[in-house]
Amino acid sequence: MKKNLFADLMLILVTMIWGSTFIIVKDAVSVIPAPSFLMFRFSVASLTFILFFGRTILRADKNTIYLAFIVSIFTFFGYILQTAGLQYTTASKSGFITGFNVVLTPVLEAIFMKSKPKPMSLLGIIPAMAGLFLLTTGITLSFNFGDFLTLLCAICMAAQVVSISKYGQMVEPLPFAIFQVFFVTLFSAVTAFIMDKPTIPTSPRIIAELVVTGIVATAFTFVLQNKYQLMTSPTHAAVIYIGEPAFSAFYAWLFLDEQIGPRGIAGGILIIIGMLVSEIASFKQIKESESLESPEE
Repeated sequence: MKKNLFADLMLILVTMIWGSTFIIVKDAVSVIPAPSFLMFRFSVASLTFILFFGRTILRADKNTIYLAFIVSIFTFFGYILQTAGLQYTTASKSGFITGFNVVLTPVLEAIFMKSKPKPMSLLGIIPAMAGLFLLTTGITLSFNFGDFLTLLCAICMAAQVVSISKYGQMVEPLPFAIFQVFFVTLFSAVTAFIMDKPTIPTSPRIIAELVVTGIVATAFTFVLQNKYQLMTSPTHAAVIYIGEPAFSAFYAWLFLDEQIGPRGIAGGILIIIGMLVSEIASFKQIKESESLESPEE
C-alpha cells in the first residue's frame, strides 16, 4: 500500500511542478518563439541527463530507444501545440482545454491497452472536469485558433499518458525517459530552425526560466512520471494530472496576486474531490492485492 501511495504522491508532485510552468512559459513565449523555447528547454534537460546519467545512456538497448521515439512524438506535439496555443489564448483557458485529456485517456486506454478503466477512476473525471471549468474563471465560449491548437495538445497528451503506461512496462524507466527527452530536443531543434531563427537568449530572466523548466519541469518530472505512472492505470494518472491547472491558479495567486474568488476555490475543491474519488479505485485494488497475498489464518 505504501508503495502505491508513494507513487501517487510523486505524480502529484509532478503535477505541482507542471502547474508552475504555465506562468513561466506564458512569459517566456512572449519573448522567444515557441519552437525555439522548446528547443532550449529540452536542450537544458538533455544536457542535465548527459552530465548525470552518461553510463545509463550508453547502456540503453534498441528497444528502449525505439519505444522512447514513439512516445516522444506524442510528447513533442503535446508541448509544441500547447506552447504555440498560449500565444493566442489565455493561460487559464489553455489549462482548461488541456485538461480534456483526462476524458480522452480512458478511451485510448480501452483501445490501445485492451483494458477497462476502473469505474471509480471514471467517476472521478466528473467532479474534476466540473472543478476545472469553475477554476478557469473568465473563460469564454468562443473558440479561437489557440484553443484549437490546445485541443490537439490534449489529444497528444492523452496519447502520451497511455503510451508511457503501455511501453514503460517493457523497458527500464530511466533510459526510457532520457531518450524521450533526447528525441523531443531533436524535434524541437529541427522545428525551430525551420520556423524561427534561434538566437541564444541573453536576458537573465529568460535564462532562469529555461533552466527551471529544463531541469526541474522537464528532466526531473520525466523521470518521476515514467517511473511512478507504471504503478497505476493511465486513467487514474490522468485524473491526478488534471490538478495541474489548479496548482497553476494557486501559483498565480501566490506570486502574481491574481484573485481566484469563490468560484475558483469551489473549482479547486471539486478537482481535489475528483482526485480522491479516483484514489478509491487505487486503494480498493491495493486491498484486494493485500488480501490475496495474506495467508489464511
